Amino acid sequence: MAVNVDIVYKTVLLILNKEQRGNLSPDEFNKVATQVQLEIFESYFDTLNQQLRRPDNDTEYGDRIKNVDQSIAIFKSYGNCTYVTNGGYFNTPISSGLSNATAELTGNGTATSFAINSITSSQLASGTTTVVINGIPNLSFIINGTNIIFTSPPVLDAVILVTTAPNDFYKLGTVIYKDNTEAQLSARNEILYINKTPLLAPTLTYPIYLYENQKIYLYPKTITSDIAVSYLRKPADVIWNFTIPAGANYYQYDSAGSQNFEIAKTEQANIILKILLYSGIVIRDPAIIQVAAKQVQQETQRSTL
Repeated sequence: MAVNVDIVYKTVLLILNKEQRGNLSPDEFNKVATQVQLEIFESYFDTLNQQLRRPDNDTEYGDRIKNVDQSIAIFKSYGNCTYVTNGGYFNTPISSGLSNATAELTGNGTATSFAINSITSSQLASGTTTVVINGIPNLSFIINGTNIIFTSPPVLDAVILVTTAPNDFYKLGTVIYKDNTEAQLSARNEILYINKTPLLAPTLTYPIYLYENQKIYLYPKTITSDIAVSYLRKPADVIWNFTIPAGANYYQYDSAGSQNFEIAKTEQANIILKILLYSGIVIRDPAIIQVAAKQVQQETQRSTL
């Protein structure tokens, strides 16, 4: 079960206000919360490596490995790769498409610029945006902040569907050829030797690959299609979306367009502590930094034990 973004934000504000330590705007919170979630997500792999190096092999050890694996299971994805003819390599999938943000607009026959209220500027800046007008893909546009600007105005009453997919590829897993053959990873210094050795040379039945800079080089080189990969995606950016009621001077939570934390519910206390730590940095209050850092350290020690 995901950690509710509204509960976390309101808890952080409650603590900050109670201690009279300042405030944290929704935009600041979203940036800090996204960074905190990514740090906790990346810590899973350090924890997993530590557990794998432990000499014991009892049930408790197996449970610890299982717990970490369960924490990252939600982020496991599968996608097809695109072959780049000029480079002779396959690109890894850019987006899992699991946390797409969408907006539906209506053309009036004259306007070329439209405000996109349901997709944040950070999502638009870091993701891949596609546009479909009346069922036909459109490439003649640019994104400027939270505005989309078309080269020519969409026709009157045109249905404009804007979709932003996050570039969330994180870590490569298994490379698969034609859905049933797993390619074996090789290092660059091994490729030349393997290709020149008849008994070791890769075949369509036993392919190998080199992985560099999110590019997959398949051997034998005759493989130019039918490559898919399993991989881990990054958590979606945390978003506490809001509206400002007419005549009001406060933010009102809007679940539409908001994005909860994707890491496990058990991380809620850790998330709040780490956000308080960063909040002290944003607000430049050394008291918050000191208290939050101490509590995060204690929480980390308890988790390790």
